[in-house]
Amino acid sequence: MQLSLIKDGISIENYINELIVKVKIASTANLSQWKKHSSGVVSKIEPNWSNKVIAIGASTGGTEAILTILRELPRNMPGIVIVQHMPPVFTKIYAQRLNNLVALNVKEAQTGDIVQQGSVLIAPGDKHMKIEKLGSTYRVVCYEGEKVNGHCPSVDVLFNSVAKKVGKDAIGVILTGMGYDGAKGLLSMKRSGAKTIGQDEKSSVIYGMPRVAFNLGAVDKQVSLDSIPQVICSFLDEG
Repeated sequence: MQLSLIKDGISIENYINELIVKVKIASTANLSQWKKHSSGVVSKIEPNWSNKVIAIGASTGGTEAILTILRELPRNMPGIVIVQHMPPVFTKIYAQRLNNLVALNVKEAQTGDIVQQGSVLIAPGDKHMKIEKLGSTYRVVCYEGEKVNGHCPSVDVLFNSVAKKVGKDAIGVILTGMGYDGAKGLLSMKRSGAKTIGQDEKSSVIYGMPRVAFNLGAVDKQVSLDSIPQVICSFLDEG
């Protein structure tokens, strides 16, 4: 099968090879001491945040950025939904690896999965993911579709659904990545009352997606990667 080029000039072959190396390195580590551990960024946390949703979008450089954020969060965080631009199959491997490294329960999403406290759902590499409300709970729907902004899954698809279904009870985070996917969706989230965060230029591998979102006025707070967990928690404390 001929490997095509990603829009921004990085070949899929190089992308996959880099990811394989990272997975192999990680697989040699003793992970038992890491699972169910966090640094305790939040010392005071509400017992029930079932109505809250945190949505994260990332591309180039996002695999490490997402890990940096998730490993600082405790188990009883609100449900988290993530789109990371990544080929099929590798999203499942990535989710499994994250699940061994962070306190939260991480899995590749499937249609019908409930967005609940302590859980992280990562969009499959070949499907869009959106949120739907079912009674008092939220669930995800994963489906095949045309690329949006050159991507499937698309951050904009997720963010736009969160804006419509969750509104002011959501927090949106846009991380490092080329292009502009997620910028307009983050703006929709902000306009619906959600709190929004953008990664700053200095800590981004590629300051593309966060830059476009910031220039659109979609970002409430632009901060370094290391500061994002604390900002998420401060937004939650505000209610």
